[in-house]
Amino acid sequence: MKEDLAIKHMHNHYTFLALIPARGGSKGLPRKNILETDGKPLLAWSIEAAQRSRYLSRWILSSDDAEIIEVARRWGCEVSFTRPPELAADTTSGMAVVLHAMQQVPRHDYLVLLQPTSPLRTSEDIDACIETCLRQNAPACVSVTPAPKSPYWMFHLNTQHSLQPVLGSWEHLNQPRQSLAATYVLNGAVYVAQWDWLLAQQSFLTPETVAYVMPETRSLDIDTLADFEQFQRLIPGISPRTI
Repeated sequence: MKEDLAIKHMHNHYTFLALIPARGGSKGLPRKNILETDGKPLLAWSIEAAQRSRYLSRWILSSDDAEIIEVARRWGCEVSFTRPPELAADTTSGMAVVLHAMQQVPRHDYLVLLQPTSPLRTSEDIDACIETCLRQNAPACVSVTPAPKSPYWMFHLNTQHSLQPVLGSWEHLNQPRQSLAATYVLNGAVYVAQWDWLLAQQSFLTPETVAYVMPETRSLDIDTLADFEQFQRLIPGISPRTI
């Protein structure tokens, strides 16, 4: 109870801005950010999760695309600037997009990055990631999910196609899976960081970053048609349709 009160106290003194980046170009799945599932565009899932958060005070879009901007506004997302074309290329880093957005809006205490390709992430996940950051007194927190395969059983192949363990050791290869250390991967759903710290570090990922663990069932990251069809299958009452 004391911990909950402390989190509430911190929340009342901090401001949290959510950034939803959605560019127009996508080679893996064209126009994926506004593909609809029974009338609801993919982008809207993240907007609605932001709207239901107990902590977010503002949610904004970063996009270069007029149609995406119109869709975002229709679903209640603020659009206060247009992303320049040079920051909407396939080779543009996600951090460059974040830093550009931070320059366009007034300073907040925390920035929360919500990628629209993670539609199964809930408002509870957003809030839990923020709370983990505050509770651990960490400058940043990112969402992760258990790795589907252990890196202890992964290999590189040299020029002779000989196996080379990714972790550089053979000692774990004959151990049962249950005895190996648990490993996690970024799922791309929620990134939280202190505003000034993020500007200085220009990355959410440093040795100071802590993690919020999400289940695999909410960690889908949509990049291909197969991913989108899987998303449709996971939504009750939705019949998958071919695009």
